[in-house]
Amino acid sequence: MESANPSRRRLAIGLGAGLCIAAVVALKLNSGPQLADAEPSAPLYRDPSAPVATRVEDLLARMTLDEKVAQITTLWQGKADIVDAELNFDPAKARDAHPHGIGHIARPSDRRGAPSPDNDDGPRWRNPRDHVEFVNAVQKYALEETRLGIPVLFHEEALHGLAANDATSFPQAIALASSWDPQLVQRVNAAIAGEVRARGVPLVLSPVVDIARDPRWGRIEETFGEDPYLVGEMGVAAVKGLQGETLPLAEDRVFATLKHMTGHGQPESGINVGAAPFGERTLREYFFPPFEQVVKRTELGALMASYNEIDGVPSHVNKWMLEEVLRGEWGFEGAVVSDYGAIPQLVDLHHLLPDMESAAAAALGAGVDSDLPDGQGYITLAAAVREGRVPEAQLDDAVRRMLTLKFNAGLFENPYGDPDRAETLAGEPEARELALEAARKSLVLLKNDGTLPLDESALKTLAVIGPNAAALRLGGYSGQPRHTVSILDGIQARLGDAANVVHSEGARITESSDWWASEVTQADPQENRERIQQAVQVAQDADAIVLVLGDTEQTSREAWANNHLGDRSSLRLVGEQEELAQAMFELGKPVVVVLINGRPPALENIAARANSLIEGWYLGQEGGTAVAEALFGDINPGGKLPVTFPRNVGQLPLYYNHKPSSRRGYLFDDKSPLFPFGYGLSYTTFKIGEPQLSAPTIKTDGSVQVSVAVENTGGYPGDEVVQLYIRDRVASVTRPVKELRGFRRVTLQPGEKRELRFTLGPEALSLWNSTMQRVVEPGEFEIMVGGNSADLKTATLMVEG
Repeated sequence: MESANPSRRRLAIGLGAGLCIAAVVALKLNSGPQLADAEPSAPLYRDPSAPVATRVEDLLARMTLDEKVAQITTLWQGKADIVDAELNFDPAKARDAHPHGIGHIARPSDRRGAPSPDNDDGPRWRNPRDHVEFVNAVQKYALEETRLGIPVLFHEEALHGLAANDATSFPQAIALASSWDPQLVQRVNAAIAGEVRARGVPLVLSPVVDIARDPRWGRIEETFGEDPYLVGEMGVAAVKGLQGETLPLAEDRVFATLKHMTGHGQPESGINVGAAPFGERTLREYFFPPFEQVVKRTELGALMASYNEIDGVPSHVNKWMLEEVLRGEWGFEGAVVSDYGAIPQLVDLHHLLPDMESAAAAALGAGVDSDLPDGQGYITLAAAVREGRVPEAQLDDAVRRMLTLKFNAGLFENPYGDPDRAETLAGEPEARELALEAARKSLVLLKNDGTLPLDESALKTLAVIGPNAAALRLGGYSGQPRHTVSILDGIQARLGDAANVVHSEGARITESSDWWASEVTQADPQENRERIQQAVQVAQDADAIVLVLGDTEQTSREAWANNHLGDRSSLRLVGEQEELAQAMFELGKPVVVVLINGRPPALENIAARANSLIEGWYLGQEGGTAVAEALFGDINPGGKLPVTFPRNVGQLPLYYNHKPSSRRGYLFDDKSPLFPFGYGLSYTTFKIGEPQLSAPTIKTDGSVQVSVAVENTGGYPGDEVVQLYIRDRVASVTRPVKELRGFRRVTLQPGEKRELRFTLGPEALSLWNSTMQRVVEPGEFEIMVGGNSADLKTATLMVEG
């Protein structure tokens, strides 16, 4: 077992010393309720100078059984029980509905208690001031009118920006991963944290570090891609951005919730919540590493168990994973929270347990500390403890962890948001500029025959065609930003009067783009064919065509229920988009295809005929400006693919780090990907040299430095991502054909040359052997460098025992 990171002790949960501290604290208890004012006779838990562990134990010793249960349950739809007719917080209703206090409230930005005008199952959003006023009213009540004055924990979704009204919308996670720039990801998440915390919310459900190995899965857009190393680096950066690196949290930081442990990104049949039938080695080699990296390298506050089953055991009752591995081997001391509705699913989806009471007991016993989003399971725990079916010590452990979050967030000292600051941060220029920088760095140039960058002096008319040209596509878990720029907007602003810009929708994908709506209706094919003819008329006199295709928020999304689907059995573009593309190609004009989408599509024919192809994913609120800049050469795309692009769905699963026995081939088809992992072009050219090793031979506990020269050999300034891979040639268990072990994004001027250095040590060269020990085995390793996973130069490293 590896030792836990010593820095993690700052979380100060103090579980081992809990009973001793509690015994001392019990001597100090007084009989009357203590409210929020700090004074000489105030209880110890109100003393901000006392250690967090001591404060937690003091408070825990004062709590009744029902008050403890309240701390590990949540309200989401249950907010209807604590608001008045105008959906403002009502203390009297709260007191009646929750006499033992309120532990946790989900998504205060969501005005649960009234139906959405368009979708009875969806939310109605509060504006920033209303959002903060609701939070502050709840906290004032909790501190001043409940017996112990325990503040409420609030959480929000913030995958790529706060998912609420008037918050900055950054590029979706899969787009940020395409930047291959962890520092950018950290800065983006720091900006998100500031906006969230200004609203009085100290916890977000982000980031997602599932590795995504099946693009049929609708949640692939929420991930950082298919590779454990890349995902781990991006995850660490995101958590450091959200939380900072000190505890207690700074006033502009929030706790992260790492999602979803684990096996979630390659579900059976590509269907969300599908079984993950993987053995321990596959989990340890592929799915665990991003979680392990974040846990060991940050002060991670919370982690969410996935709601799928792993090798027959649902994650919420997987004691081996949550206790032995997560807490035992990795030393995680934060809170484990359930995914939404996952504890009830142990009964009604997995059919593992007969009733809610037994599901709650099993989840608590496996180490799940909080029941999201409405506590349907954990509200049964008080009775279970009284009846002797659940040990109170298990309940106490969960309560300790949830209280520790509150103390380390500073909620006992100041739980309030700042409505003025929340409004000021909504749409501020600095956040918009960062969103634009992120969009620029997320663009991936997949094909270019020289058409790009467009020469505006040679353009009299530019046709901007396609269902995603004028629409704003933000992707899932998005809010409603104050400022947005579509691609059509960006092009029109960039060209001004320099050229005539004409536009046609060309085809419609779905009739609605409402991510929350359960029903998804594709556009009528006949009406689309009429739109295609209109687009032909619009584009026929243009000098060039920019064709913007892809997804809507409904064609790639989380499938959270049988009546709310989001996964697909096909990777082809939805609707008549391929027909539209062929009609544009037939006009004989230069066609630049821009993809705005949430999954790798199968578009072999379009890629073959397009003059240029850009993958944008969901680029956030400023994406239209970034695309326009790239089209005209104001910026040079430098992103790289974080996932493999298949040619068709029949190749799945298709990922670069496969085993040697895979990919033998198919009758009548090509086994190679359309675009490999790590791929991306530029308007300039780069030369990456041979890898140079500091030593040809090392010991199993040694390290080697790998140096590689990279040079801009073209005529444009540009960014290259130098990627380092390894291959263990012969081992006691089968090894992948290559594994990413380092990368660096660099900006070079024409003719500029730079030498990069990477270090490979035991962690990078290790494997899990046949007896499930993590070791470095002697033997020959290929050390490979290049600009993508397919085009690599190799050196040989010998490792001796």
